Amino acid sequence: MQTKPLADPLETRIVSSLIKVFADEELEAPPQASGSCLRGETYSFQVAYRTQVHMRSLQVHVESELQAFISLRTVELAPAEFINYHDADEFVLRTTPGLYPDPLVPLNNERGLTGYPHQWRSIWVSVDIPVDAAAGAFDIAVKITDSQGNSLALETFKLEVIAAALPEQTLIHTEWFHVDCLSTHYGVDVFSEPHWERIEQYIRTAVNHGMNMILTPLFTPPLDTEIGGERPTVQLVDVELSSGNYHFSFDRLERWVDLCNRCGVKYVEFSHLFTQWGAKHAPKIMATVDGQFKQLYGWDTDSRDPEYTAFITSFLHALIRFIDDHELRERVFFHLSDEPGIGDLDIYRAASELVKPILKDFPIIDALSDYDFYRSGLIEHPIPASNDIQPFLDHGVEGLWTYYCCAQYKKVSNRFFHMPSALNRALGIQLYKLNLKGFLHWGYNFWYSQFSKYPINPFQVTDAGGGFPAGDPFLVYPGDEGPIESIRLEVLTEALQDLRALELLETKLGREGVIALLEEDLQEEISLTVYPRNSEWYIRKREHINTVINNNFNG
Repeated sequence: MQTKPLADPLETRIVSSLIKVFADEELEAPPQASGSCLRGETYSFQVAYRTQVHMRSLQVHVESELQAFISLRTVELAPAEFINYHDADEFVLRTTPGLYPDPLVPLNNERGLTGYPHQWRSIWVSVDIPVDAAAGAFDIAVKITDSQGNSLALETFKLEVIAAALPEQTLIHTEWFHVDCLSTHYGVDVFSEPHWERIEQYIRTAVNHGMNMILTPLFTPPLDTEIGGERPTVQLVDVELSSGNYHFSFDRLERWVDLCNRCGVKYVEFSHLFTQWGAKHAPKIMATVDGQFKQLYGWDTDSRDPEYTAFITSFLHALIRFIDDHELRERVFFHLSDEPGIGDLDIYRAASELVKPILKDFPIIDALSDYDFYRSGLIEHPIPASNDIQPFLDHGVEGLWTYYCCAQYKKVSNRFFHMPSALNRALGIQLYKLNLKGFLHWGYNFWYSQFSKYPINPFQVTDAGGGFPAGDPFLVYPGDEGPIESIRLEVLTEALQDLRALELLETKLGREGVIALLEEDLQEEISLTVYPRNSEWYIRKREHINTVINNNFNG
């Protein structure tokens, strides 16, 4: 008995970067054969593929005049157990646990591509256009062959490079960097040479994706730590207490700043001087005391303890001298306590009144979503959550930032696994419309369980041990050779590029003109809760913006 040969053993389709290609469902997304970008921009699309039989060692080849700027990655699947809270809204792709497309693993043609019968998978194609690239339309041919070189599929994408460059990012953007997670996962001693090498890898990846501010652990950051528990010590400042006097060494901090400068970091975000959720205690601070290395302060230290207040006073004066010696005055930001509540007002006041006179020339920023708390005047630069920002906007608070995390899962944009990528991409137009100056998120690479009780394997656990919806704790995975990026990181970068393109266009049309262009086909004005939720709108709108830029700069 002869087996009838398959007419089309490999099916392919080019789709946009905003499509999540699931292995266990039909691909409904329409094909996208072309797009445009500005100079200095990264443009991404996907080649989705499905085989009818099990196929191994498939080879992928690219032919293009832009070939030197093109990278190929396979979109791998990551497990998700905690998808979302019970009362989430309907703007999601699915509500079931399972395997979700997310990690972007560099394509290894020695190993080749695997086709799994009747499963859609995808190849992520990124084109990093230099700022001095030639303008014009370029074909990008992606060819898939078997291991003998026989052609199985060919898809061609046409990318137009517009003769205008993205301006430098003005938004201040931080995704909290957890250096202890690097030490734990890679099994290297804190601030050993291998640890420094990993730190640089991850900072470079952050900067390349629009993060221009880096959380800097003066002392072990008191973040997402169980009360009474502790995280591995990652303290850049050496402290010595001898004969009742404090002495500080900033050698490691100096190395950190030098590394940040080398990687292109613009702002240094000093870690919190008091514990999370209200400034009740001191962070963990290690010191050499009369020749013995020991813990000096921590959970058992009341933040108002005279010994600690004397320590902080002495330390901040020394730190300011370091700042001045390294010409960092315009680049540093301070924190007191993350997410204090109205019930913490008196304790936070004590911390503020201690620190503000010393740091009067520096911005102090904290995640703070209670407008009544802000009215106390204790913090001049609040960062309200995206679902709580409206009172701050209504009262005209200037220079606002925003943040989102696990609790922002209704109406507002976010980047959980089960959400459409459009909800991630939306951030750029929202930041522009509201003229927000900064964006903060707590999870660049948080690879512990909630409250840092134990380490997790990010390839197996994507919800901090059931603590947060999958996709909230981290944007990068720990690869053997360095960070493995994610769909969510790339789409977030696209959102920031949208913001920069709008700022470029503003130089020609003005803010009102740009906002009118953004909202011309919408029934309601864009806000943090009202915005388009379908992927095609973002692709079409960005193409239109690029056309208007081209007409205004090259017409």
